[in-house]
Amino acid sequence: MAIVASKGVYFKKVLVGVDGSEYSAVAFDYAVHYAQEQHLGLTIVSVWDEDALNVYQDLDDNYVQTQHRALEISMEEYRHAAEDRGVQQVATLIVDGQPGPAIVKEVIPQVKPDLLIIGAKSKKEADMTQIGSEAAYMVKHSPISVLVIR
Repeated sequence: MAIVASKGVYFKKVLVGVDGSEYSAVAFDYAVHYAQEQHLGLTIVSVWDEDALNVYQDLDDNYVQTQHRALEISMEEYRHAAEDRGVQQVATLIVDGQPGPAIVKEVIPQVKPDLLIIGAKSKKEADMTQIGSEAAYMVKHSPISVLVIR
């Protein structure tokens, strides 16, 4: 089943960006509810941004491996949470790079979603290492509809 948006646009697959912030948690909750209610596929994406690491973190292989493994575990928890709430088709994805360009240029062409849902802080609260801080980029450059949750 697909939901019809304005002017005959059909949403069949939702992509939600998560980064561990409270704003992405709200976006995740909305995306899960929407996907479950409308019987849509859901892909959960997180971006590993090595450029956000300081030089000491970047040089410490153990730190990088530990943090990356923690992200993998977190993504599995997101997947289980979505499945536990009744979403039938759930996938997870971790990509490397700056969140906005990585999601728009790599993830969207690969996953082929119809709708991107992201959480965003207000401009005065923005943290440049989180997906929400890239909301303006994604809204401007995304080839698909984008829903920004605050």
